[in-house]
Amino acid sequence: MEARNRYEELARAVSAFGAVKRGLARVLPGDCQGASAAVLALLKHHDDMRMSRLAELMAVDMSVCSRHVAHTVDRGWVERLPDPGDGRSRILRLTPAGVAMLAELDRRVTEAFTHHLAEWSDDDVALLTTLLARLRDSFGDCRALHA
Repeated sequence: MEARNRYEELARAVSAFGAVKRGLARVLPGDCQGASAAVLALLKHHDDMRMSRLAELMAVDMSVCSRHVAHTVDRGWVERLPDPGDGRSRILRLTPAGVAMLAELDRRVTEAFTHHLAEWSDDDVALLTTLLARLRDSFGDCRALHA
């Protein structure tokens, strides 16, 4: 298969991946959909941070990030604390309720994969995981393309 056709086929497969994302979104709790889950996951992975850093990591503008954070704060999953380095700024931190919600999200998504990939071998799941990480790495920091 020539390179152009191979990449066209890949483009179709990636476009169809939206069905997988929608399927995973259906297993999330009603009050914690994708954007809220992303806020929680990024705070867990990167630890406490300013909203500007979170907006950068999410590749959204501050107004969008602010709405997502407000949703998580309203539910008690994230708290805003004074920034010791700049009294005008706030630091975002996961609360124990946020950690518990992340555990619930992880459980639900893991169960969905367990169900939908039950016929897959462990080697196939490992290969998919490796290839998806490699694909993501090949794109680097996509935020730089929007600047």
